[in-house]
Amino acid sequence: MKEYVKVARLAAGASLLIGLGDYVLLKIGEPVGPFLFAFGLLGVCMLGLNLFTGKCGFWFADDLKLTHLLVILIVNIVFGYLIGMMFGMIDESVASAASVKAASWSMSGEYFLKSVMCGAIMYLAVAVYRKGSPLGILLGVPLFIFCGFQHSIANAITMGAAGVLDCTIILCAAGNFVGALATWWLCAATIR
Repeated sequence: MKEYVKVARLAAGASLLIGLGDYVLLKIGEPVGPFLFAFGLLGVCMLGLNLFTGKCGFWFADDLKLTHLLVILIVNIVFGYLIGMMFGMIDESVASAASVKAASWSMSGEYFLKSVMCGAIMYLAVAVYRKGSPLGILLGVPLFIFCGFQHSIANAITMGAAGVLDCTIILCAAGNFVGALATWWLCAATIR
């Protein structure tokens, strides 16, 4: 039980950092917001926190338990949503930007593929960080945002700020998972 509490605590911490990144993105937008959002993932990696999109591609390489990965996903989404709700309550401009963004998401093949591509970038960003360089994060995070790719945990935070919750979050998490694992499989010989 203690191990699951620790996994959940580290996942909640990751949600907070990604929440801060999403807040600044919603608050100031492009072109600066995507670069400042990278602070969230950089903090997650440096502090060893549990972010689903940063962990799922390493499921086999790190010998993660599936139950741990599920706890991370659930806590990231729930805690992220609550953080988003708080942001929406304290800043009307963030709630408004979040509403517009969340309204553009749909249960579609395009949305799923955008989630897959985000998962691929997230895996590569963390893999490059693990090789000793923050450049994967500092460039990868703005890349997925500028491309319009979908990050499940950031989307949960945005939904919270908008005051909506729909099943696109499940499709997005599945796409992130597929993209990260597929990229791990393609790059497994070179990235450890």
